[in-house]
Amino acid sequence: MSNVLPDHDVPRAHHDMGGVSKFMCDAVDTGDHALTEFDRTVDAVRGLLGAKKVMSVDELRRGIEAIPEAEYHRLSYYQRWIRSIADNLMVRGVITEAELRATLEGL
Repeated sequence: MSNVLPDHDVPRAHHDMGGVSKFMCDAVDTGDHALTEFDRTVDAVRGLLGAKKVMSVDELRRGIEAIPEAEYHRLSYYQRWIRSIADNLMVRGVITEAELRATLEGL
């Protein structure tokens, strides 16, 4: 077993924050968190895509991990999910970037 501490020159991706002291300064709120309508909708979309075998949880995770660092830290938890979902759907050809932009402009 290695005695290497998490902060010591261990290569890690920007989303891998476990054990990094600068992210451990605040206590973790383990209480219930109210979900917004957006959060519930994104979760439902992900569930539907999984049930229809369009996108797996692993694809969701890989998409989240591929978000550029600055954007990753700017986005909320479910915003990361919807970014990953949109990217995955465009890669699969389910939607086009033009369709996504048109939909977003209509909101």
